[in-house]
Amino acid sequence: MKTTWIISSAILLTIGLSSSMQIALPSVSNDSFQSGEKLRYRITYGFIDAGEAVLEVKETSKKGNGSRELYHIKGTGRTLGGFNAVFKVNDVYESYIDKKGIFPWQFVRRVEEGGYKLSQDYAFKQDKQKVHNGEKDFTTPAGIQDMISSFYYARTLNFKSAKVGDTFEFKCFMDDEIWPLKVKYLGDEKISIRKGKFNCMKFAPVVQTGRVFKKQDDLNFWVTKDENHIPVLVKAKIPVGSVKLHLVEWEGLKHDLVKAK
Repeated sequence: MKTTWIISSAILLTIGLSSSMQIALPSVSNDSFQSGEKLRYRITYGFIDAGEAVLEVKETSKKGNGSRELYHIKGTGRTLGGFNAVFKVNDVYESYIDKKGIFPWQFVRRVEEGGYKLSQDYAFKQDKQKVHNGEKDFTTPAGIQDMISSFYYARTLNFKSAKVGDTFEFKCFMDDEIWPLKVKYLGDEKISIRKGKFNCMKFAPVVQTGRVFKKQDDLNFWVTKDENHIPVLVKAKIPVGSVKLHLVEWEGLKHDLVKAK
């Protein structure tokens, strides 16, 4: 009897320790996007269309951690027209993100820019707080984002009570490092692009505490002030001019995209 009690106690203790060591995965309320969404952006340099970027949300039979349902996100970027002769770009990014937590389980990156090529395959072991790059593991926080999932996770953030100057922060794993991504809310603006006018929230990335690049208008982006939270315009100043990325096509949105009057 005593031996049986000892064995039973040991089993219960083992189960208890295993359960307590399991990592609680984050859960996110997503009312901003859904499967079937497709966003097409045009990239302009000055007045010239230099390239385009497309982001798609698809269904997939793949599972995260064996049973968790995922979205398959695919992003592509390419140069257009004469820019192919100057500096051809053909990039593909893929992320398999958790439907409940909006964090990645797998990330694929294929870059071809000029003569430069890069391939990255990351396995996000969110339940173990690790990322494997094909050669070794990196310790990461639970819910760590990748370059593509960050775009979608940011859209789920609650901006309703945001005040001018507020910052929003989360962490992203890029190029074998953990990067803190911070954005600063600069207020509301009505933005006019080729497809019309939209009521937007204006943001700028923060690279250091209290500092927004060298100047506050070096890089700005505008996100629709609705449930979709779609970036419709990005402006970046570069040493030889300026680059804009603006929304030109959309489909499969979770909510109608209403234009401003």
